[in-house]
Amino acid sequence: MAEEKIVKPLKYKALSGLSEKQLAEHHDVLYAGYVKKTNEIRAKLPSADKENPNATFSELRELKAEESFALNGVKLHEGYFDNMAAQPGAPNGAILELINRDFGNYESWEKEFKALGVSARGWVILAYDLDDKKLFNVLCDAHNHAGIWNCIALLVMDVYEHAYFVDYATARKKYIDAFFSNIDWKEANSRIEKYGIR
Repeated sequence: MAEEKIVKPLKYKALSGLSEKQLAEHHDVLYAGYVKKTNEIRAKLPSADKENPNATFSELRELKAEESFALNGVKLHEGYFDNMAAQPGAPNGAILELINRDFGNYESWEKEFKALGVSARGWVILAYDLDDKKLFNVLCDAHNHAGIWNCIALLVMDVYEHAYFVDYATARKKYIDAFFSNIDWKEANSRIEKYGIR
């Protein structure tokens, strides 16, 4: 059986443009809920009926489908919260070099990433493709839809309404600007180092 997931604490209380209330609702309620449901699903999997599997409906199918939603909800939220900081700094180092190499320049990448933030229903991810050895932006409408295999998430932006509604109501573009002002480029660079990306 898989190890039980635990809620990772936030490394900040509030950020520039993201209030303590917004972050607490998002982290302590929504993200924590995905952790709880992942653990509940995993606890039920060992005893799930494996004698009567079915593609339309079966206990095993439903548990595995919902595990992918809940677990990706955990992983994406952890990536999102970890790649923001109270004192973020400017883009630099390996992440900036890769962005310039694969998008032509930082400004071109930022323009596309922000446009995808308005276009997506759930997530925008700057990913490194381990096969193509290149960065590209991924749009995901749900936690378990549109993820690309053999990729590493280097930067994760949540654009579900729950990520900004307390502070911005429907003003998503303003939230995206606030997100950008809090990007922890050191975290993105540490992900590059962790996976030996070049």
